[in-house]
Amino acid sequence: MKDTRNEIRFEIIEHIGILEQHQTGWNKELNVVSWNGNPGKYDIRDWSADHSRMSRGLTLNEQEMKSLIGMTANRELKLPQQPCKKRETEIER
Repeated sequence: MKDTRNEIRFEIIEHIGILEQHQTGWNKELNVVSWNGNPGKYDIRDWSADHSRMSRGLTLNEQEMKSLIGMTANRELKLPQQPCKKRETEIER
């Protein structure tokens, strides 16, 4: 009998968009994905072209996605070149 405890089941409920196309044929995508029959979550990860394989990724529930959008909505989308002094202090504990 096959042991299915470590088997991961997923269903892409909604394909929102491709964030980046890699030369390998894989794409970094934003989707709503149901993992192991659970309610869908926003999901960012690399997928093979046929969606049969995936990389590790990031899942966000609805509130986390709203927070992310809120944090970035009015922010200039240019990455800072210098570390934030406040962040350095927090890390040095």
